[in-house]
Amino acid sequence: MSYVVGIDLGTSAVKVLLVSRAGKVVDEVSKDYPLYHDHPGYSEQDPEDWVKQTKLALKELTERIDDPSMIEGISFSGQMHGLVLLDQDSKPLRRAILWNDTRTTKECRDIEQNVGLDRLHAITKNPALEGFTLPKLLWVKKNEPEIFDQAKVFLLPKDYVRYALAGDMSMDYSDAAGTLLLNVAEKTWSEEMCEKNGIPHSFCPTLIDSGQETGTILPAVAEETGLTTTCKVFAGGADNACGAIGAGILADGLTLSSTGTSGVVLSYEATGDKDFQGQVHYFNHGESSAYYTMGVTLAAGYSLSWFKETFAEDISFEELIAEAKASTVGAKGMLFSPYIVGERTPHPDSAIRASFIGMHASHTRGDFARAVIEGITFSLNESVEIFRSKGKNVSKVVAIGGGAKSDLWLQIQADIFNADVVTVANEQGPGMGAAILAAVGSGWYSTLSECAKSFVKYTKTYHPIPENVEKYRQLFNMYQQIYQSTKQLNHDLAVFR
Repeated sequence: MSYVVGIDLGTSAVKVLLVSRAGKVVDEVSKDYPLYHDHPGYSEQDPEDWVKQTKLALKELTERIDDPSMIEGISFSGQMHGLVLLDQDSKPLRRAILWNDTRTTKECRDIEQNVGLDRLHAITKNPALEGFTLPKLLWVKKNEPEIFDQAKVFLLPKDYVRYALAGDMSMDYSDAAGTLLLNVAEKTWSEEMCEKNGIPHSFCPTLIDSGQETGTILPAVAEETGLTTTCKVFAGGADNACGAIGAGILADGLTLSSTGTSGVVLSYEATGDKDFQGQVHYFNHGESSAYYTMGVTLAAGYSLSWFKETFAEDISFEELIAEAKASTVGAKGMLFSPYIVGERTPHPDSAIRASFIGMHASHTRGDFARAVIEGITFSLNESVEIFRSKGKNVSKVVAIGGGAKSDLWLQIQADIFNADVVTVANEQGPGMGAAILAAVGSGWYSTLSECAKSFVKYTKTYHPIPENVEKYRQLFNMYQQIYQSTKQLNHDLAVFR
């Protein structure tokens, strides 16, 4: 029996999957690590915590199989954007600044001024947002100049772990696309972005494909983990790119809808020449010649969790969904905008807040729950409609996350997206995507698509109901008016929060 390992380096924990040639998850281990919030808006982690816990997870995994030498390859998925600054000895100079750190608003405006919005979008295909890596580099340069002066190179989280395990210092295109330093279409570091923002070009590591072999496990690491020094190590990719691979999003017409705490709509792109003018994220895919577009709803599942904890703490989620099912399309004339922590796509606005519109005395708790589910899906649909406005074919949506565990929510997605919605039999997300990269790199399959056909199985399909599609089209037009209608009120109310 041969295996590959997919390592998913998340924000709260590292998850390690042992996957067989048949695509079956034979075993998995998860190890968590701390987050540091020293000041409001700060979010940091110690890179050595990632390495330590990854090694422990691998050791636990290898101790549970008869012959660890049967693990032929490993690859990685990782949280995007996090800044790991290394000195001349390749040691971290400070804790990593993470994707969800929001201290860099001023630096984002500086980037826009330094480069110009048109050039920023033309080169990086993305807006300047606090989560990206370049604003973090500028923050360190401005606020910690003594650390910046010692820096020799920067890596992203999973790349630092890979360096610690295999000794290679490089970055794949899908993760590099989230730095604001990559020319996404040309797949090269942008000298213009570096020069106009005062970042030495030498800070940027070697660029490689996600499926490229970067070495084998170092001898000392082999002793610590139980892996062998013949185990091949492959570059891996950004978590969303690997999530797309793990859900089989490897052909035009396929779109991913992920409803976790936040929500993501991600669609496969065969070329990097479309211009979304920063409305959605546009990144390099883990498949070497492809790209993907992505929209984000900041509070997707979180909006429903918030509603339940606040107004339905005494019942289960299943009971709450049953109450929502008893309501009607449009929640009996009520809309909800899921802006409880601000919004990302298509409104990058940290001050906007949520609204229930159309409440009346006859509304029940189930109506409110239905409005929340529909509002989350309307927000995701804004990304779908942006894709379609640029000629994108969105005919089949693969649903994962909490929203994929409810028949009601899946049907609502099919009706609002006006597309078939399918579920995945063995949902493992980015970790499975990393395992697929390792399987292809190890020679089990010739392409990612071929491997995904074997590893990723779709189950139930939800077809749009024409009558509901038309009702939701009208409701979506109304939903799209909420942001502009409430923006000024919410910004004015911010001083009282």
